[in-house]
Amino acid sequence: MADGNQGVGLQLRSLVTAGGELELSLAKVPIPQPAEDEILVRIEGTPINPSDLGLLLGPADLSTAKVSGAGDEAVVTAKIPPQLMRMLAGRVDQSLPVGNEGAGTVVDAGSSSEAQALVGKTVAILGGAMYAQYRTVKAADALALHDDATAADGASCFVNPLTALGMVETMKMEGHTALVHTAAASNLGQMLNRICLKDGVALVNIVRSLEQAKLLKDAGAEYVCDSSAPAFMDDLIAALAATGATIAFDAIGGGKLAGQILTGMEVAANQKAGGYSRYGSTTYKQVYIYGGLDTGPTELNRAFGMSWGLGGWLLTPFLMKIGPAAGQKLRQRVADELKTTFASHYTAEISLTEVLDPKIMAAYNKRATGEKYLINPSKG
Repeated sequence: MADGNQGVGLQLRSLVTAGGELELSLAKVPIPQPAEDEILVRIEGTPINPSDLGLLLGPADLSTAKVSGAGDEAVVTAKIPPQLMRMLAGRVDQSLPVGNEGAGTVVDAGSSSEAQALVGKTVAILGGAMYAQYRTVKAADALALHDDATAADGASCFVNPLTALGMVETMKMEGHTALVHTAAASNLGQMLNRICLKDGVALVNIVRSLEQAKLLKDAGAEYVCDSSAPAFMDDLIAALAATGATIAFDAIGGGKLAGQILTGMEVAANQKAGGYSRYGSTTYKQVYIYGGLDTGPTELNRAFGMSWGLGGWLLTPFLMKIGPAAGQKLRQRVADELKTTFASHYTAEISLTEVLDPKIMAAYNKRATGEKYLINPSKG
């Protein structure tokens, strides 16, 4: 075995008890032996994405978090509000592994030539259970990174990059020519800005502070609207009129922003309309909600005519829709531009045991725009 893969490794587990508590722990699991067409990856980088936090922490009240034991034996418990337990009924008393994506070194492989060719290489992988020291996947599903790329470089090369590319591809597939993105100063938002600049796609970036607006403008963004500014709607309408953007991807979800975007699109469209219609403009306007930074209700003011849509958007159904060949083309672009267009930046690198530190938990659960934590299961 290339890495002497005998014995056990650590894997982070999340459990919701019938008594209404979240329980996080590190399980000792056998290091898997790869099948003929599989590789064994020593995970050296795996990000904490917002999509991971739903499984990792759920709706637990972290102010009630308590730790028993220490190191690999630490167990964190936190209370879940009783009114939120119904939404978790499907996972009660199941100890679930966490982590959508990651990267690391191939330390063992099955007998197939495709698997053997990856031994010793740094690869990025997707498929769940990445908050662990080792993970097996099909060799065909791994993305081999260029020789100058590290595991930290490749750890986030699926969820955010493919989501950003998927937004641009969805825009094209549905007949739009420019797009809007909220929480635009996030790691994903900065990637999307770089894609649009490189591909010549007009992008309206919506942020929540002057500092975030400056960050994007310094990165070359032309249209940046600060939702905390008094002139936000005027700025948004001007940007929508200038770009002709009629599709938006909203990471916020709750509150008034989705409705404000649709209203802005309607006003911008009416500036070019030939006459008045009580049904509003004939320009179709679409907002896709793909995140939930605001978990409150989505509020629509219905000031945007009758030609509009509001729906959800997820990466996995999009990839299924475009098919394996088109998906592989997007993945290869990510690998080729990993250190430029798709570069990720991390607030901190933490170990598996540090994931269970309540102070660190509070920090990565803030979901602050532009802040991202990287887990290195091999650290420590």
